[in-house]
Amino acid sequence: MRSLWTAATGMRSQQFNIDTISNNLSNVNTTSYKAQRAEFKDLFYTTLKRANVLDEQERPVNLEVGHGVMPAATRKDFKPGSFVETNGTFDLAIDGDGFFGVLLPNDEIRYTRDGSFKLSVDYDEGMLVTSEGYIVLDEDDNEIFIESGITDITIDELGYITGADEDGEPVDLGRIKIVEFTNPEGLLSEGSNLYSQTVASGEEIPIDAEEMRGRIVQGYLESSNVQVVDEMVKMITAQRAYEISSKAIQTSDEMLQLINNLKR
Repeated sequence: MRSLWTAATGMRSQQFNIDTISNNLSNVNTTSYKAQRAEFKDLFYTTLKRANVLDEQERPVNLEVGHGVMPAATRKDFKPGSFVETNGTFDLAIDGDGFFGVLLPNDEIRYTRDGSFKLSVDYDEGMLVTSEGYIVLDEDDNEIFIESGITDITIDELGYITGADEDGEPVDLGRIKIVEFTNPEGLLSEGSNLYSQTVASGEEIPIDAEEMRGRIVQGYLESSNVQVVDEMVKMITAQRAYEISSKAIQTSDEMLQLINNLKR
């Protein structure tokens, strides 16, 4: 019976939906995490009779039956999360569109909205890095160094880093790399709050200070944009849809059993 396989696709799809929802809920406290939404599309149809309005027996609609559903995509919601005050010197949040650029040990660039940066000290010099030790890049794709003795470090809304030397004179330490993408939803999630560019996302578009539509906020971190209540409602809906699909399989099995018993 076609209904057995059709209902099975519904169960598989709702299982995928639950997997997506559970991932959102597990990352409710992850810095800068963006909630995902599972999207589905119906499978192909078998047309038993086609619409025909050219002869005497006009049939205005088709007679067709579908074969179920399949996951089509997972879409990220890049709506910004709320800001959490940390008062950390190197804790940064992007108020608006954009991503920070970081350099991996294999010299590949990745992108993140997680601005919980740290200072990696080597002898008398410090370097701005992520929690995993990945290098935070400046607008020229170079490392950001902070020499010992530099105090009163501030990062303004445009991403410029300044400090004061031992004599109290201002020191320019560079500007953090900020980029955007034509289609950020096309970015590939790699874990550790990192994204990589793809053909779908397009290449990175550096944001110059004069062109910034958002701002950098020092001493704050962007929280996850997952709405727990919404995710719970989605979970209940997915669970009920899963139960209905399983009920359709049970009903089809009972119908097959009745057919088999006709011979007796």
